[in-house]
Amino acid sequence: MAVSTDIVATWTRPRQVFRRLLDRQGGEAQALAYMMGACLLIFVAQWPRLSRQAHQARQAAEAAGTPVDQVPSLQALMGINLFALLFLAPLLFYALAGLAHAVAKGLGGKGSAVHSRLALFWALLAVSPWMLFQGLVAGFIGPGPALTATGVAVAAGFLWLWITLMREAHRP
Repeated sequence: MAVSTDIVATWTRPRQVFRRLLDRQGGEAQALAYMMGACLLIFVAQWPRLSRQAHQARQAAEAAGTPVDQVPSLQALMGINLFALLFLAPLLFYALAGLAHAVAKGLGGKGSAVHSRLALFWALLAVSPWMLFQGLVAGFIGPGPALTATGVAVAAGFLWLWITLMREAHRP
């Protein structure tokens, strides 16, 4: 199946979809592709928020009489986020997957480290469409109850998926 179809199916049948992903035997290359895809989509999800932030900073600088060239531009903000999400975040995600694997093994899990990474990275990729929605809320509505509720829903969905997939990855 296509990745987009698998993402949609993950929200209704996470265990079956993940078992099929594990059966593909893609290994580390497959896990890395999912993680980089998720990081790219998360980066794109930040664009509306960054645009709003740059615009508001420019307006505040103009109102205060501060030179506008001292305010970070949209391109600078996007460059910083690109570096963070495509170069630093993968390192953190690998470390988090390693920690989750150690915990799962300590609790009697039977899966491999690659399965733990695949569970985390697939959960990130599966929740990334909701992160795109959260980015739109952040960009168009801004801080407030709607953004908070959206953030909580995205975080809860991610945790539910990740725990479900970790259980499937480490079952005997």
